[in-house]
Amino acid sequence: MDTSLSKLTKAEEEVMQLIWDHGPATVSQLIEQLEEPRPPHSTISSIIRILESKGFVVHKTYGRTHEYYAAIDKKSYTHFSLKKLVANYFEGSMNELVSFLVKENDLSLKDLEEIKNKYKQ
Repeated sequence: MDTSLSKLTKAEEEVMQLIWDHGPATVSQLIEQLEEPRPPHSTISSIIRILESKGFVVHKTYGRTHEYYAAIDKKSYTHFSLKKLVANYFEGSMNELVSFLVKENDLSLKDLEEIKNKYKQ
């Protein structure tokens, strides 16, 4: 697990999802991609500055405009988040997580075999 990563707030994750899903963007472009009611420009600017200070985004400057890029890929953050979830809620055991998912989602043995085979490839 990358110990330099930190947990993002819900708002920070929402902005990162936009950058991961749609690529580099200015603050105005990020705001356009958000659902109504959209937050003020200053709110998204603040979130971006925090993400930059946490090392999640970097920017390029074009005149007075900044375009923001993901510095951490989605897969790395997903891995970090899952490890943290397992450590905090499942006693560090992936078996406990899978047991929970099986019980809560009524997964059949066939479903588990399909999952297992998918990741063997």
